[in-house]
Amino acid sequence: MSVTYDEKKQVFKLDTKNSSYAFHITPDNRILHLYYGGKIPETDITHMLRIPNDEPFIPSDHDAMGPLSYDCAPIEFPTSGVADFREPCFQLMDKNGMSACECVYTGKYEIINGKPRLEGLPATYSNDGDAQTLELYCTDPANGMEIVLQYGVFEYCDVITRSVRVKNGGKDNIQLRRLLSCCVELDRMDYDMITLYGTWARERHVQRFPLRFGKQSVDSNRGSTSHAHNNFIAICDHTATEDFGEAYGFALCYSGSFLAMAEVSQYEKTRVLMGINPYDFAWELQPGESFQAPEVIFTYSGTGIGQMSRNLHDVMRNNLIRGKWKNIRRPILINNWEATYFDFDSDKLIEIAKEAKKAGIEMLVMDDGWFGHRNDDKSSLGDWFVNENKLKGGLKKLVDEVNKIGLKFGIWLEPEMISPDSELYKQHPDWCLHIPGRHRTLVRSQLVLDFSRKDVRDYIYGRIKEILSSANIEYVKWDMNRQLSEVGNEILPPKRQREIWHRYVLGVYEMQERLITDFPDLLLENCAGGGSRFDAGMLYYSPQIWTSDDTDAIERLKIQHGTSLCYPCSCFGSHVSASPNHCVGRITPFETRGHVALPGTFGYELDVTKLSDEDKQAIKGQIAEFDKYNPLVRNGDYYRIGDPFANDRYDAWEFVAKDKSEALLEYVQVLKEPSVFLHRVRLKGLEKGSYYRCEQTGRVYSAEVLMSSGFDIPSLWGDFRSYIAYFVKV
Repeated sequence: MSVTYDEKKQVFKLDTKNSSYAFHITPDNRILHLYYGGKIPETDITHMLRIPNDEPFIPSDHDAMGPLSYDCAPIEFPTSGVADFREPCFQLMDKNGMSACECVYTGKYEIINGKPRLEGLPATYSNDGDAQTLELYCTDPANGMEIVLQYGVFEYCDVITRSVRVKNGGKDNIQLRRLLSCCVELDRMDYDMITLYGTWARERHVQRFPLRFGKQSVDSNRGSTSHAHNNFIAICDHTATEDFGEAYGFALCYSGSFLAMAEVSQYEKTRVLMGINPYDFAWELQPGESFQAPEVIFTYSGTGIGQMSRNLHDVMRNNLIRGKWKNIRRPILINNWEATYFDFDSDKLIEIAKEAKKAGIEMLVMDDGWFGHRNDDKSSLGDWFVNENKLKGGLKKLVDEVNKIGLKFGIWLEPEMISPDSELYKQHPDWCLHIPGRHRTLVRSQLVLDFSRKDVRDYIYGRIKEILSSANIEYVKWDMNRQLSEVGNEILPPKRQREIWHRYVLGVYEMQERLITDFPDLLLENCAGGGSRFDAGMLYYSPQIWTSDDTDAIERLKIQHGTSLCYPCSCFGSHVSASPNHCVGRITPFETRGHVALPGTFGYELDVTKLSDEDKQAIKGQIAEFDKYNPLVRNGDYYRIGDPFANDRYDAWEFVAKDKSEALLEYVQVLKEPSVFLHRVRLKGLEKGSYYRCEQTGRVYSAEVLMSSGFDIPSLWGDFRSYIAYFVKV
């Protein structure tokens, strides 16, 4: 059993393969956190509360500043206004304008084999009984709020999930002001915090800093995850490395505004919180109505940051991503964006398709500019009608021609946006997010459609469905090129206006669920101005996400390194693009561009008709490498060896099969140095006592030699060179 309850000690314990999570019910039915860390066998652990008085620990109702007060108690689900002065998970406003609330255990719980879905939200799921769920039923006695604390346990990969559902069980309306999904109380403060920050074209760079007294947080108030901060954080030992030390990873399964925080109290305890950003959030609950918070996926590793990442990779690959494309090779595509931008027609696309087919590419994706009168980024979003001046004879004719050449066909869409210069805006200027009487801010010459409105969603989905039904379209790139401002509409009453932020995200989820339900064979790739919405929530709907609009191989080293802290490489949208690169102007070898794209979904972002014969031939070699190594990339364990944030000389990474039968080492020499020995790289994750033959050298090495001494990278001449080595167990 993953979930156990010691009725005598009033302790709930959640066990995975290598970790335990425990909390305690006090005599007055308060819920106090006991432990989260390496696996322990016993449940008689209430001494872990470390209170120098008689046990069990009972939060004081009389001395709010004393040693038995709420102010220092490790509260499992902290609430507002009841003498816990740290950051709460739960806050409301009742009919009297009061915000205090409590979470008191009712004595009822349920252990479920499997994992129920969260209504309207993405979440992890169980395969063949690989998860258990604990639901703990609580209440606020003063106002009748019903609170269900939800815990999922994935024993095989050391992952636990948390979320919460609340219901207004009283007689009066209640307004939620805050409902965070997760609080984890850690018993010390000597940790580092790792976050992923950035901006457009340099997303998810790694930031690591020691925790201090007080609050340290990352968040988004933009309506989406954002380029600026990702909704993943890690808490680790000061001395933790890839392979040593304790590390906790937290990922929010949500695609809107978020808050992730670590608060260190005056007693040197650390409270970790994560959930929907309370900024500008409110939700009106009438009697009988419920609200479901999104899920937090978290893990503990006692053997370094690398194992933390591999735990998260496993649960996302196996228990979050869904559908036909979950575990199979994705087609190698060529996208025309960097090849043509808006300057294309059907003849140009056919020309690209013919050359792509000769090289072994399998799909042509038509990007922005095929609809309305869109010849730049200033018009036509919302007018999802084919521009037959570009696509002569219509979309079906083009798709049929591409299929005859032997390629699949994909298409770019930006369903969430509207251009003021569009027929749709002329007919429905109220369909965008706006505040009456206020200026409507344009970003990239576009506004945001109000996906909190069912009529707007139904119209846009109807147009998308008609387009996808009109031809043999097998792939959709769903883009979202700006974030939310002037969040309001003229539909909801004043008390419900602050609900639009969350209703918008629910609307996006509903649209994508409809899409993959009506078109179950469709390969959906999410994108948001590059990597602005790269999160676990999106992975529930699409098995891959465009990692960044920066396709430069050297810039991608940092982007992909940071992204891999949380997300599996199998979901990285990664393409070989033209050189000089369109973002930074850097010139890199074609081989290096291929090797850096290889860990992801792999494809091309260039005009193949303009390539040299040598590069066209190189594509065939890259595709052969992809075919050979992709099963290992998709399913293997990922090890970071180099760190592009720590040095400018090199980066390296490795994939190892689950059964240790094979391994792939990839190495990129960033800057060449003179007068140095061959660079020796230590491999990781091999099976001790086994021997491995390197395909490139023909030599057989013991696992111990490869991991303890290392493998010599041959001398590479020049900057930005790359090398791969493939090892098979003999």
